[in-house]
Amino acid sequence: MEHPVKILIVEDEMVIGANISMQLTEMGFEVCGLLPKGEDVLSCIRNTQPDILLLDIQLKGKLDGIETARLVRAEFDVPIIYLTSNADRVHFERAKATKPRAFISKPYKNIDLQRAIELTVETISNEPKSTSGGAQHQFVLNDRVFVRKRDKLMAVAIKDIRYLEADRNYSKLFTGDKQYLLVGTLKSLEDKLPLHHFMRVHRSYIINVSQIDEVGNTHVSVAGKIIPISKEAKAELLKRLRTL
Repeated sequence: MEHPVKILIVEDEMVIGANISMQLTEMGFEVCGLLPKGEDVLSCIRNTQPDILLLDIQLKGKLDGIETARLVRAEFDVPIIYLTSNADRVHFERAKATKPRAFISKPYKNIDLQRAIELTVETISNEPKSTSGGAQHQFVLNDRVFVRKRDKLMAVAIKDIRYLEADRNYSKLFTGDKQYLLVGTLKSLEDKLPLHHFMRVHRSYIINVSQIDEVGNTHVSVAGKIIPISKEAKAELLKRLRTL
């Protein structure tokens, strides 16, 4: 991976969590979140899209780490590394069913943490990209985009799409109340979307022209989102708006 590896930490002992975060940052990783509860993990993954989930098994609250991992695995394909101070057989068998990449026993050594993450990164970097989990393949028709989530195709009406945002080799699609993570670059989607609806206004954004709320000097506003626009794109956009 060319970008810093993004790691989400879930640890209910915040002093321990803060120490892990500091250590990972010193190792050159990017910590994209530190959560104390399993209940907050899914929404955080949707927003931050971590490369690895570092998850304590013994979490306080309604969800322990293993139940949290099961929910994550049902929706996302994020590699999981468990932290645990309880290595008994019962916990191990429960945790093993969630297909983690590694177990790290507490108290741990920094080198054990670093090696577990580096081995996980090495493994996922050499794996073919999965078509299941949080990222979804898309099929574009004249009036809708079908996004594949696991074994289902879900239709998203073209008119409901507000904008799309680049995220490395993925793209985020935003509707009024939902967002979807799609496999493919913004360029690959731009080539498929109907030109009379959509326009590339920035290297990181495609907007639905019919959803524009405001055109400023250097930005457009779409559903409350301020999106930068280049001078050339603005001239083209104003030309298109005059013909609508």
